[in-house]
Amino acid sequence: MDQISAYHPHGIRVSASRRIFLAANTIILLAISFIMLYPVLYVIAASFSEETAILRGDVVFIPVDAHVKAYQKVFQYPLLWQSYGNTLLYTGLGTVINLVLTVFGAWALSQKKMVGRRFFTLMCTFTMFFNGGMIPTFLVIRELRLLNTIWAILLPGAVSTYNMILMRTFFMQIPQSLVEAAELDGCRDFGVLFRIVLPLSLASLMTIGMFYAVAHWNSYFTAVLYLSKPELYPLQIILRQVVLLNEIVENSSSTENVMAEGIKYATIVVAMLPMLCIYPFVQRYFVKGVLIGSVKE
Repeated sequence: MDQISAYHPHGIRVSASRRIFLAANTIILLAISFIMLYPVLYVIAASFSEETAILRGDVVFIPVDAHVKAYQKVFQYPLLWQSYGNTLLYTGLGTVINLVLTVFGAWALSQKKMVGRRFFTLMCTFTMFFNGGMIPTFLVIRELRLLNTIWAILLPGAVSTYNMILMRTFFMQIPQSLVEAAELDGCRDFGVLFRIVLPLSLASLMTIGMFYAVAHWNSYFTAVLYLSKPELYPLQIILRQVVLLNEIVENSSSTENVMAEGIKYATIVVAMLPMLCIYPFVQRYFVKGVLIGSVKE
């Protein structure tokens, strides 16, 4: 028994081929983790390093001649904090709108008693492959007088058909007997949805909410199309302006001590830091949530 337990904590004998497989898996996963993490570590180290050290390639994992001048340059930009607030508003409010519309759409399409369910499902799926295009969409937004408003950012992509189909598939896997039991107890459609279905769908809601939030946080092109007022710009546009402004100053051979390379890396850290802080809190739901719709019984 002691010999067996030496191989496995549960006392199960592990064959030599199994051990080789586990060792190879560990090595491969460590290699993939390093490939995924190294760019992040390099960007953070470079953002605190001297520009000459970055250009010489001396920065690997640890900052060289560490300082925070690049961050001071970035945070001195006058519209930065306002753009941070705009992006938080777009991300928070946009994600709530996305989830509400996605849940209602998915719940309706998952109900077999819905009249025309196949037709509406086909129509929604059709939009995954064909859409009106950029110019017609811009004209619609302009005619609705949504240009230079936050609704021009939030409404055009309010529902992702892909996410709605994922959510619909998850709802369809909830046992019908559970829904019928709730209806026998007096729950109507909204009661079944909010009291039974949504509490069972927390993992999928968190995962799809994370998809929407990251998309809003990284959104750039939508704001370029529909916004011309700087006070409404999201963070990504302002960070691009910071990088371009410092590149122009550097190319003009100004005597000012500019750090275009360091500023590039500092802007990347500023842009990704909030998402890095949020992700650990939803990670435990993420593993379950990414499997939604993958099994059909």
